[in-house]
Amino acid sequence: MKSLIDLTINEEHLKKTVQSVKEKEILIPTLAQMKDPNKIPASVKDKLKKTGLWDVNPINLFRISWKNEPVKDGGLYNPLPNYVEIPPEISGVKARIIAMSGKYFPTGAHKVGASFACLVPRLVSGQFDPKYHEAVWPSTGNYCRGGAYNSALLGCKSIAILPENMSKERFDWLKTVAGEVIATPGSESNVKEIYDKTWELRRTRDNVVIFNQFGELGNHLWHYEVTGNAMHDIIKAEIGSKGKFAGVCLTSGSAGTLGSGDYLKDQYPQAKIAVGEALQCPTLLNNGFGEHRIEGIGDKHIPWVHNVKNTDMVIAIDDNDSLGLFRLLNEPAGQTYLREQGVSEEVISKLSWVGISGAANILSCIKFAKYYELTENDIVMTVLTDSAEMYQSRLREMEEERGNKYRSLNAAIDHNKNVLAVRTDSMEELTYQTKKRIHNLKYYTWIEQQEYDVEDLNAQWYDYDEYWGKLHQMGPELDKLIEEFNERTGVVIQ
Repeated sequence: MKSLIDLTINEEHLKKTVQSVKEKEILIPTLAQMKDPNKIPASVKDKLKKTGLWDVNPINLFRISWKNEPVKDGGLYNPLPNYVEIPPEISGVKARIIAMSGKYFPTGAHKVGASFACLVPRLVSGQFDPKYHEAVWPSTGNYCRGGAYNSALLGCKSIAILPENMSKERFDWLKTVAGEVIATPGSESNVKEIYDKTWELRRTRDNVVIFNQFGELGNHLWHYEVTGNAMHDIIKAEIGSKGKFAGVCLTSGSAGTLGSGDYLKDQYPQAKIAVGEALQCPTLLNNGFGEHRIEGIGDKHIPWVHNVKNTDMVIAIDDNDSLGLFRLLNEPAGQTYLREQGVSEEVISKLSWVGISGAANILSCIKFAKYYELTENDIVMTVLTDSAEMYQSRLREMEEERGNKYRSLNAAIDHNKNVLAVRTDSMEELTYQTKKRIHNLKYYTWIEQQEYDVEDLNAQWYDYDEYWGKLHQMGPELDKLIEEFNERTGVVIQ
């Protein structure tokens, strides 16, 4: 079996990398600091007070944290992550659905963390030379934005790849940060076309390094360490004496965020992990194909980093329901309607934290709560990867398509049809054999197409502790390398 995350030192490249980072006065944070901002030096915090959240400034590496203050300029950290509890007046279920917000990461999405954990191990080990290599970020959206941003902060050249039909906001921003932006055919559903472009780059350019979020185990590790701990902090604060943590519901996407579920099941062994996908392309449920509109999740393959054996349920979400809920939460008439249903102003002030994939995650929680007949004592966790800020053009497009302004009647229809009427169809509680069926689908993408090692595929299933268990213990090892790298650069934030 190959090294899970290769931390082998290339001393020749490392000397060059240390010099390059030293020249740019870049200090790299550890995973421990991302989990607990109290460990961040006061000098760094002083500089953050003068820096905007999205500024292309290396100091913003220290804002790769769920605990950022919810401000655009000069913010520091909160004791807990930013989160919103979706009340029964919206969800129609008794269970406590708690959604952790990614809006206040730099770039407005938590993918900046996952991409950090893919690039930095190569950088601090000397496997990536920022003066020679180009970092390629294949994605269906936010990951390539996070990768391009981290590349800019770390002084690395970048190439962003994403489908041509993704939202205008993504492309407009990428053009200001990435060295090169490549649009591939299709939309959210066209992942293979992105992979094909990475192979073309491999064949035609000697200096590219592909950071494929679907296959990079650093993605899983970051979410296990950082996202999992952040969720755990919220649960401990909210659970009370009668509460119970029932599980976490997350749409698949790259499957990286599901690493947080592994962490939570380590803390709460009775809890469940449910993975969502688009009903219009039910890959996990039905080996399916198709096209959908839930921006932020992938399909038509099983990500390498998905720990399938630890997954308990698959939930398919109709993209019409996701768009209906997204619009309800973010249109002024929708928010007025929700006030009339008794939703508090505090909750309404946070509804703009919900993007399209966030709406799908909330719907997954609702179906999960209905299936298991959860009560007001049960907590279900999820995340809001990005926010409505990324999808204003989609709101305008829906208004143009339907030919009328969104009104209270539209809100009532969306709430009743796309949320309250959601049933427990198109979902499956997984058995040993159904888990193995899903796991085996990795073979076609990763062994036949992407040339991964079949021994590693088998290790994911048969050598569970040796594979996933050891991966989950790699955080301190990576942090040690980061600390040694910082010592070699000698950078001290003034």
